[in-house]
Amino acid sequence: MTSRQPPADQDPPPLPATAWAVLGLLSFPGERTGYELKKWADSSLRFFYWSPAISQIYAELRRLEALGYATSRCSGPEGRRSRRQYAISEAGRRALAAWADAADAAGPPVLKHPLVLRIWLGHLAAPERLRALVEDHLARTEARLTEVRAALARAEDNEEWAHPRIALRWSELRELAELELARAMLADLDRLVPPRGTDPVSHDGWPDPGRGGGDGGVKAAGTRPRAGDTGWPAEGAYR
Repeated sequence: MTSRQPPADQDPPPLPATAWAVLGLLSFPGERTGYELKKWADSSLRFFYWSPAISQIYAELRRLEALGYATSRCSGPEGRRSRRQYAISEAGRRALAAWADAADAAGPPVLKHPLVLRIWLGHLAAPERLRALVEDHLARTEARLTEVRAALARAEDNEEWAHPRIALRWSELRELAELELARAMLADLDRLVPPRGTDPVSHDGWPDPGRGGGDGGVKAAGTRPRAGDTGWPAEGAYR
């Protein structure tokens, strides 16, 4: 398939970061199918950026080919079993290099942590449920750390993957930090105790914030006393 070639001095068009990531996968030697790009994204990109769905990868490949940044050809016998393989074009390599070497800031990382959101809403959940969520997160993080280290070991044998190794090493350190943060979160949850003199309600294990009780109780409807307040028992009082 012949692709349109943009002028050499034309600035790269505004593309989403995922398009540049897919083009980046093509920038390493060899031709690859969309399925192979998906497998590589799952074993590399997902540890520090995101692994796009296979449908999004093919959508980006069509966009890149229309821009002249990628080329494709069918290999194997004609028909349903033929495979379309993609490669980066010279124009695509120039555009990708210009984007990777741009002086503008890469932008702040975007963090969406579902577990932390659930902990933030912990006043609506049972304490034992919150602890189980963190323990499950610890187990998943340990499994992910094993996967990152396996990918890092595979990258060690390829001289062309020096920079991907740096990214994967960062991913390893991030997973180790995530383990430390989750263990600290467990410790914080263990230090929480319900206010003295109140009966826990059945749905969340905490007393109804609208009821007072004990020596001080809850100071205002909808709030709980903080550690150190007269209505909050000393740490370890119920252990």
